[in-house]
Amino acid sequence: MYNSEFFPKGRWFSNWRSQGWKWVIADFWGRIFLKQNKGVKFPCSPFSVIGGNGNAIKFDVNDLDNFHSPNCYFQVWDAQIHIGQGTYIAPGVGIITSNHDVYDLDKRRDVSDVHIGKCCWIGMNAIILPGVTLGDHTIVGAGSVVTKSFSEGYRVVGGNPAKTVKLLDKEECRDNNKK
Repeated sequence: MYNSEFFPKGRWFSNWRSQGWKWVIADFWGRIFLKQNKGVKFPCSPFSVIGGNGNAIKFDVNDLDNFHSPNCYFQVWDAQIHIGQGTYIAPGVGIITSNHDVYDLDKRRDVSDVHIGKCCWIGMNAIILPGVTLGDHTIVGAGSVVTKSFSEGYRVVGGNPAKTVKLLDKEECRDNNKK
């Protein structure tokens, strides 16, 4: 059911009573009874949706917790989502790799990868749209809609559409390997 690349590996599976095993039980329940996230090759919350090819999400095994925030939506149709090491994703976040064609809603358009750098923090109910690249140490404010890239990183962005709210001092930012 799971890819050996993600299970049971990383800090979440240090022993049989660890959090990772609790996630596996919840995920199993969601797949069997709720028919949720079938085909995804790593344990994920039954209260989030991974639409499309969940295997097109690239992330560090130690960041498996990002897929256990409730009510998230990871849409990976014909593109990939790249999530950098040490990034945090809050509940209710939507990361989208394509939009509907406004003339034919059964078709997808604007299909493009989403890249999130390392040590980023995506706030609750934020939405990241196709083609967006967030550089390292980018903080996305709660409820923001990110329509363009902030590839330079080291900043706080917020609003709809998101814009730079504050620049961060690179010397003050530390890498968080979540270990």
